Amino acid sequence: MEKILISGASGFIGKKISRIFLSKGYPVTGIGTSKTHLFLKEFEKFEWISSDTTVSGKWQDKVARSDIIINLAGRNIFHYWTKNYKQAIYDSRILTTRNIVSAIQKGKTQTLLTTSAAGIYGDCKDEFLAEERPPGKDFLANVCVDWEKEGLKAKEKGVRVAVMRFGVVLGNGGALSMMTPVFKMFVGGPLGGGDQWFPWIHVQDIEKAMGFIIENKEIQGIFNFTGPAPIRQKQFARTLGRVLERPAIMPAPSFVIKAVMGELGRSLLQSQRVIPKNLLDAGYSFSFPTLESSLKDIFTK
Repeated sequence: MEKILISGASGFIGKKISRIFLSKGYPVTGIGTSKTHLFLKEFEKFEWISSDTTVSGKWQDKVARSDIIINLAGRNIFHYWTKNYKQAIYDSRILTTRNIVSAIQKGKTQTLLTTSAAGIYGDCKDEFLAEERPPGKDFLANVCVDWEKEGLKAKEKGVRVAVMRFGVVLGNGGALSMMTPVFKMFVGGPLGGGDQWFPWIHVQDIEKAMGFIIENKEIQGIFNFTGPAPIRQKQFARTLGRVLERPAIMPAPSFVIKAVMGELGRSLLQSQRVIPKNLLDAGYSFSFPTLESSLKDIFTK
């Protein structure tokens, strides 16, 4: 079977993607900064390389020998953005991607799935955002622009490249692990006024859409990895509250979010009405096309 390499394989999404492909029998090499990985004891075909991917090194030999490269590395954005932390957000994405692409051998048949984010669009109010929409101008948008440029350079080596612009990924862990306790304590509600559009996707559709692209060899380009039914933030809060059987009546005022979280807070209040046009046009069918179906699946397991 094809050999898969996954950068950021110890993260929330990375672990789930690794498990899926290992369960299907693929040999998987994971790379990240953790000293070890729990899958080493669980899967015979899993190999772990502990390395800082922002720095070139021996780990790049594995890139050259892999058939499918899934680039998920990146410092968590849910942290107060000091000047140094913003640089870490940038370097963890851009330098890792640059090092991966530099290790790819020209002329070899390889597929690169590299991550970006819906944040590339910036604050767009009520506008529908398909993949051809120009990027925004804020910090996260600029990070995503440079991130994508580095990944798309692999095309010059004859590699098939798919750029995945993630919305907020919903599953057991990740963003929901921060939201859920607040709602369970009966103090949940929308962020700010709640009218801003909120891009989301079930983690199982992340996994399934990756497999769809890998299996359909003619597919490449840029893809919004977001659910097909975008909703406003206040609708997200109401739906989460309903599924958890908790009220969603305690909004976090915009000025408080900005004061406490700074630039990150302003980013969280942006409106992004993203639609996965290119995935749908390619024939992809979502397992969880609505927010309610996604949350019910996550919280009833």
